Amino acid sequence: MNGLRLALSWLTVLPVRGPEQVDRGSAGRAIAWAPVVGALVGAGAAGLLWALGALGASWLLAGFVAVAGLALITRGMHIDGLADTMDGLGSYGPPERAREIMKSGGAGPFGVAALVFAIAVQAISFAALAGAGHWLAVVLAVVAGRIAVVLACRRGIEAAPGAGFGALVAGTQSPVAGYGWGGIALVAAVFATGHWWLGPIAVVGALAVSARLVRHCVRRFGGLNGDVLGAVVELATAVVAAVFTFAL
Repeated sequence: MNGLRLALSWLTVLPVRGPEQVDRGSAGRAIAWAPVVGALVGAGAAGLLWALGALGASWLLAGFVAVAGLALITRGMHIDGLADTMDGLGSYGPPERAREIMKSGGAGPFGVAALVFAIAVQAISFAALAGAGHWLAVVLAVVAGRIAVVLACRRGIEAAPGAGFGALVAGTQSPVAGYGWGGIALVAAVFATGHWWLGPIAVVGALAVSARLVRHCVRRFGGLNGDVLGAVVELATAVVAAVFTFAL
């Protein structure tokens, strides 16, 4: 269970201690457990939505609070990665310059715009899903973001020069892990709303968009890094949540 412990200690603020020594093997096992961590924090977000609704809060307010809760429990790593990735993609320099911008610690106009858009899409979509009582859809949106990370770390993907976290996890996942989790999500998505066909479209669409982003970032930055994985989480979550609302 060291992989799950490491995944929880890496990906959440929960008081779980991972193993003392971390190498590519243990890092790869942790990434393979990421969808389980997504299910836990997704269930927490759905529970928070339900509790706020039961207390009389508007669903829109509850949606924004739930997104804030997800950011807090994940240390804001994913939204930070989204902002840094978009700023890097928005630069016109060579890969070295793009990676330098991503490591600068600030948020430029591209990053700010991406954050506003992603947070708003997730919050408004969560609000609509909660109002319709589609709690499983909320959880699946969060899980899909972590499945996209497993696929992003598949074999054949190289780490970007100077990457820390990316060097540990890039290329560690077998096709069985990524497509296995994807298949589980597709089956669950059938039951997420009253329209059996909508869930699989949402999941497949999100994973396809995420895969396209990863390919572009690997080419643009010279490989994979942790910021790109954060961007993948936020993008896939937003796409699944938004598509789930189409037939409400």
